[in-house]
Amino acid sequence: MSLPECDFYVGIDWAAQTHAVCVQDAAGKITAQFTIEHTADGFATLLARLGRLASDPMQVSVALERPDGRLVDALLEAGYPVVPVSPNAIKTWRDGEVLSGAKSDAGDAAVIAEYLRLRSHRLRPATPFTPATRALRTVVRTRDDIVAMRTATANQLTALLDAHWPGATKVFADIESPIALEFLTRYPTAKHAAGLGEKRMAAFCVKHGYSGRRSAAELLTRLRAAPAGTTDPDLVEAVRDAVLALVAVLRTLGETRKDLDRSVTAHLGEHPDAAIFTSLPRSGQINAAQVLAEWGDSRQAYDSPDAVAALAGLTPVTKASGKYHAVHFRWACNKRFRKAMTTFADNSRHQSPWAAEVYRRAIQRGHDHPHAVRVLARAWVRVIYRCWLDREPYDPARHGNANKINSGQLAA
Repeated sequence: MSLPECDFYVGIDWAAQTHAVCVQDAAGKITAQFTIEHTADGFATLLARLGRLASDPMQVSVALERPDGRLVDALLEAGYPVVPVSPNAIKTWRDGEVLSGAKSDAGDAAVIAEYLRLRSHRLRPATPFTPATRALRTVVRTRDDIVAMRTATANQLTALLDAHWPGATKVFADIESPIALEFLTRYPTAKHAAGLGEKRMAAFCVKHGYSGRRSAAELLTRLRAAPAGTTDPDLVEAVRDAVLALVAVLRTLGETRKDLDRSVTAHLGEHPDAAIFTSLPRSGQINAAQVLAEWGDSRQAYDSPDAVAALAGLTPVTKASGKYHAVHFRWACNKRFRKAMTTFADNSRHQSPWAAEVYRRAIQRGHDHPHAVRVLARAWVRVIYRCWLDREPYDPARHGNANKINSGQLAA
């Protein structure tokens, strides 16, 4: 969906508390410049002033350097076409237009308005998600952030133990596992584990329901084979406090992630498009929700599957100048979408023969694993796009022709 021709073009320079606004008419004349506060009254003032420009909101397009937020929601709910613009594009445009290098909030708002007016034929307005998709995206993204925080905390704990008690990281395979956290709670330093023997280790495993296949003797061997931990009294106390603090954080994040897993599953079950994404091979519940949350539910948002693939960073970028010609990895994209799609694609090849063949052919052409997975993910986008437009779950028997078409149209 392209941006319609408008009578007025509005640029908003976003800030934490005060937003600068510039209004230009179709000829490029600045008709108004003002600021609004990031408050309910400020939003009301903006909508009132925009309402006086034209009776039809579609004649007033608005651009700003962010795709979401309460201000964006207010503008969309009022019916104004909202165009998220890239900060890098605005910076480049400003460098070309403002030769002196001067910069101000009001000047930036004017640059954004000018960019919107002159580039409107190449820009696409934001398409609002339904409440169901916005709810799903909220819990999915929060869950993913919690997972990232948990990984970072686990890495921090591992680094701490490597520096002061390396053996603690060798006993159990996963430092984030409940049994490993219980072990560190009971034995946070080498000094606390000084009297740990085979019988005590066996009793610990029984008490905490250790389900691994390693005997107490083998676990102790792993512990003692590593370099000895510090036993300095002052340092031991500090290490104990640090280890217990990180263990507490990991426990909390683990429980929070489980709660969000349940919330994601519940919101996915309520979404009208859930059947499409959960029907994909090896998509599961969480990964299906991740793909759907980033893909969205607006059928007007994409004019082709290539637009979806570009948003997900699955299409390469070609650079050619004179004799130079190269194809590069796409950096500018929705990183969450790319991760969700490539995770699904990598899993799908273990169940779908077609997906396995697409991946095999990509490897055969000389691509490494990540590149081959992106090729497969791009092929899947074409199939999912058709299912999504038709509002039909994926069925290998019914979508076989789409699979065959994809396998013959893949790009490197």
